[in-house]
Amino acid sequence: MRTSERDRRLWWMGWLCGLWAIALLRAGQPALAEEGVENGEPPDEPVPTAVEPEDAAVPEDVANPPLVKEGDDAAYDEIRLFTEALLHIRRQYVEEKTYKEIVQGGLRGLLQSLDPHSDFLDADAYRSLQEDAASKFSGIGISIGMREGLLTVIAPMEDTPAFRAGVLAGDTIVAIDGRKTQGMTLREAVKRLRGPRGEAVTVTVRRAGDESEHVFVLVRADIFVASVKGARMVRDGIGYVRLTQFSEPTAEALAETLAQLANDGARALVLDLRNNHGGLLRSAVEVAQLFLPRQTVIVTTKGREGVHRETRAVARGRVRYLEWPMATLINGGSASAAEIVAGALQDHRRAVIVGETSFGKASVQSLIALKADESTAIRLTVGRYYTPNGRAIHGKGIDPDIEVKLTPAQWRETLTRRAHLEDPDLFSQEEIAAYEHATDPPLERAADILQGVLVLGR
Repeated sequence: MRTSERDRRLWWMGWLCGLWAIALLRAGQPALAEEGVENGEPPDEPVPTAVEPEDAAVPEDVANPPLVKEGDDAAYDEIRLFTEALLHIRRQYVEEKTYKEIVQGGLRGLLQSLDPHSDFLDADAYRSLQEDAASKFSGIGISIGMREGLLTVIAPMEDTPAFRAGVLAGDTIVAIDGRKTQGMTLREAVKRLRGPRGEAVTVTVRRAGDESEHVFVLVRADIFVASVKGARMVRDGIGYVRLTQFSEPTAEALAETLAQLANDGARALVLDLRNNHGGLLRSAVEVAQLFLPRQTVIVTTKGREGVHRETRAVARGRVRYLEWPMATLINGGSASAAEIVAGALQDHRRAVIVGETSFGKASVQSLIALKADESTAIRLTVGRYYTPNGRAIHGKGIDPDIEVKLTPAQWRETLTRRAHLEDPDLFSQEEIAAYEHATDPPLERAADILQGVLVLGR
């Protein structure tokens, strides 16, 4: 009889907790918090710095719609169902679980059932996310995402263990330290790939067009990423610069680099966004506006109708390179913020896009701190990015105007030769000589196009 009475008390306790949760939901949504760097795990920023809303005033019922409508008994019934299942797990599961373990597990499953980028962040995951924003962490240096349910390398980061070992964009990660990745979440994969500096992790990948598996034993290191690299003149009047990511200082560093290229005689530009996994939305906007007239739309953000307003990021600022003919290089490792820049330049016919179709990651995640436990948060997909002409990027990518494909072996040669050109002091003369005849076909094609434009413009 005591057990029955105890069960009834627990059931009513859960029921009251459900009512309390509904009351919180009715109180309104928590404020959205901006976050920083994106590498396949952290969210994109929910709102750009330069935004032109469709309407100046937003009705209260649109800005903060009620999450539980009056008279909506379905919400009560579903929370009651959840509470009952929770209590059965607590009382009868083969291993004893705390309420915290059960609830957080349920929240994790709930968020992950929505899409690969939404997630519940416990205290450890939330802390790790904040380390990402500082652009310093110990790991192997890859940006990862989900493609058709498979853990996929978006791009290796420059000058990192993964990059130096030969991990390529598009590689499918099939195992981490011998554990199969099938069914593994992005957050769990990131947690396993990162670790103390100096410790090794074994990563097994499968490469497109190659059924055999490649095993890399990578020693974790502190990851620092420079966002502007490789600036030089590639032909008479044609400058070249490469962006590895979009971080806080990227636009300012790029503006300084462009000024130097102009002093060196540049009258046209190749902007290389290959293997650029993305980053801050505001940085993408600031980079794009260097090449577009004021008030030009750069990207549109669309969310759920009646919940999130459609917003447009437009070009502002003072410095402009509007007269320079441009070509932009992309490949399957170009994602998110890189796709926003490429799409804007393409839609406004400001640059010829050369290379291969980009990755197609353009959903907007917001980081929402949970008031019930401020050490936790949820990362929730709230919208998607569209090009100025309204083209969807997510799941489709940006198609080049001129396609130039490289095999994995060709791309590896291109990367090696590029590293030799940019950092010759890091390599022996024998190593440099072995690749001195390697070429970069997409870059050569872009340079040919710009050279023709400059000749015709004389």
